[in-house]
Amino acid sequence: MKRKLTFLAAVFCATLLAMAVQKPVFMAWYGAEAAGAGFGGWLEVLWHGLKLDTAVAGYVTALPILAVLLSLWVHLPERVWRGVLTAYFALIAVVTAVIFAVDIALYEHWGFRLDATVLIYLADPKEAMASVDFWLGVRQTLLAVAYAALMFAAYRRILRIFDGRPVGWQLALPGSLIVIALAGCDFLAIRGGMGASVANVSKVYFSPVAFLNHAATNPVFSFLSSLGDHADYAGEYPFFDEETRAAKFDTLRGTRPAAGPAERVLDTLRPNVVIVILESFARTVMDAEVDGEAVMPNMQRLKGEGIWFENFFANSFRTDRGEVAILSGFPAQTRMSIMKLPTKSRNLPSVARSLAGAGYRTSFAYGGDLNFTNQASYMYATGWQELIWQKDLHFDTPASDWGYDDALMCDWFADRVIALSESREPFLAGLLTLSSHKPFDVPYAKFEDKVLNAMAFSDDCVGKMIDRLKASPAWENLLVVLVADHGYPFPRTLAYNEPLRHRIPMIWTGGAVAGPRTVEEYASQIDIAATLLAQLGVPHGDFDYSKDIFTPSPLKFAYYTFNDGFGVVDALGEAVWDATGNRVVTETNPELLDVGRTMLQTTYVDIGRR
Repeated sequence: MKRKLTFLAAVFCATLLAMAVQKPVFMAWYGAEAAGAGFGGWLEVLWHGLKLDTAVAGYVTALPILAVLLSLWVHLPERVWRGVLTAYFALIAVVTAVIFAVDIALYEHWGFRLDATVLIYLADPKEAMASVDFWLGVRQTLLAVAYAALMFAAYRRILRIFDGRPVGWQLALPGSLIVIALAGCDFLAIRGGMGASVANVSKVYFSPVAFLNHAATNPVFSFLSSLGDHADYAGEYPFFDEETRAAKFDTLRGTRPAAGPAERVLDTLRPNVVIVILESFARTVMDAEVDGEAVMPNMQRLKGEGIWFENFFANSFRTDRGEVAILSGFPAQTRMSIMKLPTKSRNLPSVARSLAGAGYRTSFAYGGDLNFTNQASYMYATGWQELIWQKDLHFDTPASDWGYDDALMCDWFADRVIALSESREPFLAGLLTLSSHKPFDVPYAKFEDKVLNAMAFSDDCVGKMIDRLKASPAWENLLVVLVADHGYPFPRTLAYNEPLRHRIPMIWTGGAVAGPRTVEEYASQIDIAATLLAQLGVPHGDFDYSKDIFTPSPLKFAYYTFNDGFGVVDALGEAVWDATGNRVVTETNPELLDVGRTMLQTTYVDIGRR
């Protein structure tokens, strides 16, 4: 009996130690971000992280508790007990190691600990793996193997303590009561204590420094606890009762009557429209220089030739969410993607559907696979009449991991736009670039920094495409919208929830533009739909979230979401909130709190109703 109880204690403690050791490894891995924490910060990360480490240890110990309880009464060969428990511990070690290795690699790019978001992209494993370069895969695989081997070795030693022999009913009866009492303690560990609040990610948040809170978060708990937690969309963020929420949103609704007529910025009512979605074109990258040389000289040049939106923001950090914001005027979500829900996304309004109804021919092109994250399903359902992607294109040059590079696609797309313009039928043509995406392998050598070099390559390709269009007859009646799908964490120290992380360029150019100008109003991707359709004289009353940037209104703000919160920026300041605990991270304009909460809650209520 003593060996059985010792076995349970050893399993719990070993698992707790295995979870806790992830914290200093994570902190050391991201040494630059942890540099200012000091010794005290490291200890606080370990201490606060124990709350979720204990919960995970409780989950892992649950099956051994059941095995011990059964072994008090049931006689099974020792090899059976050891075989079952060995397989169980091997599974725990492998799953934990894989989660840890994937998490520690993704954090650099996503800015949050691993959760079920990764499953959205693993649904298309071939495309997801296109972001993983060979040596990164090798490094993370070795990390996972080493971590799993150490965990499994510890469990194997602990398994030697286990004694599967029954103890007789005289000892089994009180022994069962002891084990059941231990099961109760284990349940409390899983639950997170006896308080009203159960174990959740926000329990380990302790610092105004987001990185330290993330370092304290257990990635195994973060991942497992987020599985399937979006069934009740309307109840995801219950900031206000329904009547209050609806009233608050009515003041923010983009379809409210305007205070005055929209300002005309085009000199033709129905131009042909081109929307180029630029992969990861962050404002910080656009403004960057290397030894005095601009990383994106073409974007800088085009900025002065067309309509430049100075205070423009992405609505999220992923392409699929950015596309929905741009093309449907629908806000991005925190830990889910509506594009991955075809029964929901097909009911969204869209620029393509509105323009198709106005007689426009619509087509969208991408050098990769539009099946990734359900793009094809979403686009076909929302009015894009023709999709052209890698399977339809045949170039002599082989495709990269993501697809055909921007040099090939931009040249091909320029030819297509010129050909479409020769028809008397108005058209909407879209293009999504891809070369400025990890792993940043491009046929270009301008900067040593791999990221900046890839960004410069895409800028060069887009600049040449615009110059070709400008030199063609198509230019006279053309409106070209250049806008990023999301920002990028450059420089590396830029926090995932900072407004600057989500600031992106948007330029309107083409012969249809009345003249160059700079727009100072704050806006985001969701405002493109209403602004564009209004300039074309096309109704946009079904775009509830989209505001016409050129219409007089006191409510000009940019709204964005990240994994565990939201940010709102306007001319008076900025504010960023952690939606998990409703905790203010930064705040220079407290009046924006209700704006962000209302937008976030309404988005989820809306999804629940679609």
